[in-house]
Amino acid sequence: MSGRGIVMSENEVFHSTVGQLVELLKTLPQEMPVLTSGYEGGFENFYEPCIVRLKHEPENPYYEGEFQVAKDGDEGAFDAVVIGRVVRDV
Repeated sequence: MSGRGIVMSENEVFHSTVGQLVELLKTLPQEMPVLTSGYEGGFENFYEPCIVRLKHEPENPYYEGEFQVAKDGDEGAFDAVVIGRVVRDV
């Protein structure tokens, strides 16, 4: 996942506006599903959306996520746009 965020200004708390996100998403394949990373509560800024090869694992516990990064040769793997949340150090 990309380490780049959509940075507006170093002095601002938010990394993106709706307009910036829409423009970025327009550059990606329009038929792809969109997923986000997450765990626990609260909200965070996000990294620039990127395309990731995934597999569906609905039996996973909620904290592991329903979708996982696919390995070479995984059956049923597919590409999706992922909007990863910024993970801050504690």
